[in-house]
Amino acid sequence: MSTIASQIANKLLEIKAIKLQPKNPFTWASGLKSPIYCDNRILLSYPEIRNIVKNALVEKVRVFKPFDVVAGVATAGIAHGALLADALDLPFVYVRSKPKGHGMQNLIEGKLPPASKVLVIEDLISTGKSSIAACDALTEAGAEVVGVLAIFSYGLDKASSAFTKSGIPLETLSNYRNLLSEALHINYISEDEKSILETWNKDPQAWADNY
Repeated sequence: MSTIASQIANKLLEIKAIKLQPKNPFTWASGLKSPIYCDNRILLSYPEIRNIVKNALVEKVRVFKPFDVVAGVATAGIAHGALLADALDLPFVYVRSKPKGHGMQNLIEGKLPPASKVLVIEDLISTGKSSIAACDALTEAGAEVVGVLAIFSYGLDKASSAFTKSGIPLETLSNYRNLLSEALHINYISEDEKSILETWNKDPQAWADNY
């Protein structure tokens, strides 16, 4: 029986929101070579899949403490956060990566009531840096962050360590392990390619250096 994690991994591969190229790697914005590329904004263009993700987010929020505001992390987490807030009939705000350069110079956009309990929504967890920065901004604004919920995670040790250190609960709808299992199941990758992808996941920098 397919789990929601496997189903979402399957759909993200189907619409090419996630691409796997272990033998012809991508170059990330950081310059790092990687066999995976993820852009979950693409799923917004597919209503059926968008609704699957939205409904999965609605179900997953039950693992967190009660909250009264949803916050999206700019930019890719904004749309998914807004969809969730609408489904839950809750207020929505979003957190910029840096203050706006004009006007009120806001870092947090929207009305954030004092002592709000906030759930943060991300599309993707890579190192966790942007998510934790958003949580810090909300905390500094007087909110209580109950956790971060993301659509997908690369499952890197760096991110796991960062969230453990921060004490911020993290949950995802799907992750790298689910993705590789599903990709192999549907013959998207071979066993040899799965092995390459697992090696990258253990140490992306070393994998890139040796490529």
